[in-house]
Amino acid sequence: QVSLSMAPVNIFKQGADEERAETARLSSFVGAIAIGDLVKSTLGPKGMDKILLSGGKGGTVTVTNDGATILKAIGVDNPAAKVLVDMSKVQDDEVGDGTTSVTVLAAELLREAELLVAKKIHPQTIISGWRKATQAARDALREAAADHSNDASRFQEDLLNIARTTLSSKLLTHHKDHFARLAVDAVIRLKGSGNLDAIHVIKKLGGSLTDSYLDEGFLLDKKIGVNQPKRMENVKILIANTGMDTDKIKIFGSRVRVDSTAKVAEIELAEKEKMKEKVERILKHGINCFINRQLIYNYPEQLFAQAGIMAIEHADFSGVERLALVTGGEITSTFDHPELVKLGHCKLIEEVMIGEDTLIHFSGVAMGEACTIVLRGATQQILDEAERSLHDALCVLAQTVKEPRTVYGGGSAEMLMAKVVSDLANRTPGKEAVAMESFAKALRMLPTIIADNAGYDSADLVAQLRAAHQEGRSTFGLNMSEGTIGDMAELGITESFQVKRQVLLSASEAAEMILRVDDVIKAAPRKRVPDHHPC
Repeated sequence: QVSLSMAPVNIFKQGADEERAETARLSSFVGAIAIGDLVKSTLGPKGMDKILLSGGKGGTVTVTNDGATILKAIGVDNPAAKVLVDMSKVQDDEVGDGTTSVTVLAAELLREAELLVAKKIHPQTIISGWRKATQAARDALREAAADHSNDASRFQEDLLNIARTTLSSKLLTHHKDHFARLAVDAVIRLKGSGNLDAIHVIKKLGGSLTDSYLDEGFLLDKKIGVNQPKRMENVKILIANTGMDTDKIKIFGSRVRVDSTAKVAEIELAEKEKMKEKVERILKHGINCFINRQLIYNYPEQLFAQAGIMAIEHADFSGVERLALVTGGEITSTFDHPELVKLGHCKLIEEVMIGEDTLIHFSGVAMGEACTIVLRGATQQILDEAERSLHDALCVLAQTVKEPRTVYGGGSAEMLMAKVVSDLANRTPGKEAVAMESFAKALRMLPTIIADNAGYDSADLVAQLRAAHQEGRSTFGLNMSEGTIGDMAELGITESFQVKRQVLLSASEAAEMILRVDDVIKAAPRKRVPDHHPC
């Protein structure tokens, strides 16, 4: 007689789904590893790009090799894969670069964990081994980091190297010197404030990528009103967000009965007077340039033109906010107290031509750090990808200015950490040693993948690299242009310490979290109740 407790009891609602121990762990591992394999081919200077097609009629095409962009664009159903996607997003927001590395490292850690769990090693043992390994790797990374922030020329060189290294895995590889200089100049202008809003990127079709340049002023992609001065010096700017479009009758929700058309004309006249009064209130601020977030209709525009004031309408919101930040003004919506309003200032406003479009150029602005990077390129996709690459470089540089320590790239930092972790594993008794060894193995996978992506013999290169590190040449890494190992200090392949540390910590935390899972419960889908009362 079989006891009742053996019979399967379903305690969940109809349609809910549960995966137990092995199945759950397997599905998490498989999902995370699949995500890792998806972005793994974009890693390193010889990484390949992916094309993302969005569904729907006007499907947009994105060509990118930025890990975070790829992962954001794909809809993921697997819960463990979602964790990795979120992690790369955080990496993108936090330090801007290393989004692919962090995903690949977490996936490799889980791949190792899968083998260990199959050998009947308990997940908690693996986790405690990994914890110690992470700590050791982090200390080794800190030891290896160099800080040149007190030597200006060395630091500038570091920044240029970091920008080159970041850009070399992106579309801009071939012009990386040009763009590295652009990015470093832009970030150095920020004078350490790290406020990337002051750097404005404008994309204009036409020309080639090498025609991109850094403009010292601020460019607004708008037109100047009709019959108004096209060029002004020593400008006082009022930045506003107010409706300037009442030269039609706008008396909402009320009915006006008139006995003749003359009365309508009177109402119109009253509206016009109201507008005129508003314009006069604006003129009292003693300004000579008025920029509005909303439209400016013909009548007020004409009034401004008569007063010899430049009026710019419909500057989009981010444009207005950035303009207020840059010129040192505030955005106003009421004009009753001119003495309380902070006006923006700049030395010169003029129209410039870029490609076929005219833009308004503000130079000599109050906030000296502001600048605009103008990107040129043959197609929209190239421009978008260039902007993403440049954004990564700018983020990393801004982080480096705040946290000036640097480490060597090209897989040397990973190999260094792997060596330390291996040494620790050799000294550790018990099962944790196996987990630490697996951690080191996962770290060694990053240089392996970088070499694989370029079509070099990764096993041979990584073995050579390991031997070099074992002999204490800890600055050695992969020289990807030659396909050999080389000294990163001579090649100038530098990365930000902050990025590397974040990659290590995020990946180990995420992998740890996924490894702890032993049960996946899916809620029952909600039943659709037919709607009998449409509004």
